[in-house]
Amino acid sequence: MLAPASVSDYRILAKRKLPRMLFDYLDGGAFSEHTLAENRQAFTQWSFRQRVMQDVAQVDTSTTLLGAPASLPLVMAPMGLAGMLAKRGEVQAAGAGARAGVPFCLSTVGICSVEEVAKDVPNADLWFQLYVLKDRGFSAELLQRAWQAGFKTLVFTVDLARLGLRYRDVRNGMNGNLSFSAKIRKALDLLGHPRWLADVPIGGKPLTFGNLASAVPSGRKLEDFKAWVESQFDPSVTWSDLDWIRQNWPGKLIIKGIMEVDDALSAVEVGADAVVVSNHGGRQLDGAPASLSVLPAIAETVAGKCQVFVDGGVQSGQDLVRALCLGADGCLMGRPWGYALAAGGQAAVESLLDNIRLETELTLSLMGKTALGELSRSDLLSLSEVQAMARLGG
Repeated sequence: MLAPASVSDYRILAKRKLPRMLFDYLDGGAFSEHTLAENRQAFTQWSFRQRVMQDVAQVDTSTTLLGAPASLPLVMAPMGLAGMLAKRGEVQAAGAGARAGVPFCLSTVGICSVEEVAKDVPNADLWFQLYVLKDRGFSAELLQRAWQAGFKTLVFTVDLARLGLRYRDVRNGMNGNLSFSAKIRKALDLLGHPRWLADVPIGGKPLTFGNLASAVPSGRKLEDFKAWVESQFDPSVTWSDLDWIRQNWPGKLIIKGIMEVDDALSAVEVGADAVVVSNHGGRQLDGAPASLSVLPAIAETVAGKCQVFVDGGVQSGQDLVRALCLGADGCLMGRPWGYALAAGGQAAVESLLDNIRLETELTLSLMGKTALGELSRSDLLSLSEVQAMARLGG
């Protein structure tokens, strides 16, 4: 039996536990998944400066995210359908985040509603994610529900004017267009995962989209839900349309999906307290650069105007440290906690977050640092800098 020590271990366990359709939904990206791969590759382009003989007996990994204390510069990113990965998955994940002392962001398209998560995990730092939807009235009502439930930070996702083409989802029939033989294969795949069947379809009822129950009363099937969501994405929205967000949301506002300096400045102009440098985990515009690659320019431009987060490819404490050196105030992490949730529920997510805290602490120690605030760009070496040092050494 595998004892998970890293995100890749949790991924292996999740692949064993989940039906193929759900694993591919969690694991996959858009088109050829080039940007998905680039998100991870970008972190490997940076080496740490190792410093020795420093007093690192006490290392502090804590920080402040939008005015609230956090044990790590980490936010559990919004993930649609998390409640299909494990029984009442969003509640379990939020519980793990509360124990670890990091914020949990609930997706609009989660299985568990804002009311259920807030009631079951009252001590969590809860964020709520909203898409740009055509139905402004429904959006305003949903924002009011989230605020009244106790969510004080809104993550507004702006990079889904249209849903990216995800080949894995097409192959697995997520669009509902399946032949009879394909439906048989799909049913056999579901039946071939008895642990998941017992945990989620049988033990995790009701499997409805909690936040959208009034809008999609028939949304018990992924196909119904997907059709409604696609019909609600509004490709006509511009920055000038976002005044209604501030009119309907009194809390902190984060704009997620920023990949250009000009868009970051526009987010600041509409009153964002933070931006998330994000290509949607490689699930939207395949061929876009890695989020980490464009982070430094954006962070430098909006420094002092808002906080800057980054997501896409974040899998370890070492990734957190690299991102902070390049200008981020924190990172959002999605797939890794999804793998852990599928593999072993809340306990596995707690173990994952404990591992990330330890990785962060150890990395700081071996860099000769005792706190996150001591990090800067000078603590990293690019590939070209490493090569130049090698030439000098030769």
